[in-house]
Amino acid sequence: MPVFEYHALDRKGRKKKGLIDADGSKAAKAALRQQALYPVELKEVSTPAEASKSSVFPSFSRVKSADISMMTRQLSTLVSAGFQLTPALNTLLPQIKKESLKKIISKIKDTIEEGSSFANALSQHPGVFSPIYVNMVKAGEASGTLSIVLERLADISEKQDALGRKMKSALAYPLLMTLIGSAVLFFLMTVIVPNITAIFDQMDHTLPWTTQTLIRLSNWLSRWWIFLGAGILLAVYGFIFIRKQPKIRKAMDRTLLRLPYAGDLMGKLSLARLTRTLGSLLENGVPLLNALEIAKNVTGNMEIESAVNEAVKEVERGRELGQVMSEHACFPYLAVQMIKVGEQSGNLEPMLKKTARVYDNEIETTVMGLTALMEPLIILVMAVVVGFIVLSVCLPIFEMNQLVQ
Repeated sequence: MPVFEYHALDRKGRKKKGLIDADGSKAAKAALRQQALYPVELKEVSTPAEASKSSVFPSFSRVKSADISMMTRQLSTLVSAGFQLTPALNTLLPQIKKESLKKIISKIKDTIEEGSSFANALSQHPGVFSPIYVNMVKAGEASGTLSIVLERLADISEKQDALGRKMKSALAYPLLMTLIGSAVLFFLMTVIVPNITAIFDQMDHTLPWTTQTLIRLSNWLSRWWIFLGAGILLAVYGFIFIRKQPKIRKAMDRTLLRLPYAGDLMGKLSLARLTRTLGSLLENGVPLLNALEIAKNVTGNMEIESAVNEAVKEVERGRELGQVMSEHACFPYLAVQMIKVGEQSGNLEPMLKKTARVYDNEIETTVMGLTALMEPLIILVMAVVVGFIVLSVCLPIFEMNQLVQ
């Protein structure tokens, strides 16, 4: 059933807006009149996935993970309180502030009313609800534990969002320092330095090599800064394009894992996502092979994803997961041992979730350590560059003073 967005006036002339389900625009107008609302504007809405096909800037309508987390938490509370799914969605709709998400939930409700399952309705919006989300809901519907599954989904999403916020806040200050420092240096090199070094043109004296280097750099930046900026943008877009090629991306991911510090951090991030997702899927009744097939998509690293693919084949042949993972260097020793202990004790699901918590803590510690290292490093680099500029300007002045004396 189509969903319409309306702007209407009530009997007292107050403006109202919202969503309404109807077979067509005429039926929607009739339904609004029955509610004592007089439509001023009525249009059929589309989901963000549909809108992005024709939108120049599709990212503006993107539903954020935080919105999904809040919606999932609210829906879990309503279902736990005894609401049936459709009435729960009806109750939830007015509480959703994000219009794009409200339209999606309205369409999902209509699909369920037509006889579809909740998981199937969610799967029709792949840009919003991930395969993990859909499969966990499917397992919850099959086992009659939908409210518990929704609560766990909300927990997973909130933990991932919290970790992401911590990393962003930790990296914000060094990034801001780098941007401001680069802007200050650019201003010095293109505006201040040319005005100061102009007086050296009248000197009948060979300038020090530092001053000559500074003048050349300043002249080059003043003339070609537009091309430099364009080159940086092209390099970024070229990197993004190249990274989309599967073979190149896999090679880059493999190289990234071998880098000191950065590789260790990326590996921990991937393993934390993998173990947390795998543990939640298994806990909700998803078979191990299916859970591995789903969880591999959240790693964000094709090298680890390829290793999980091989693990799926070996587990299918009857081997234990921990034993298979120990044969791949991309899986850390700690994760492998914890998974082996979980399999041997029959507590694989809680052990996987414990592994994710361990790596979350290590990630936070690593990020804080790198941030603490980056801040003085940025200051040191800035001091060296500014010192070079000051030295290059002062040396000819000192020589001029010596000549005068």
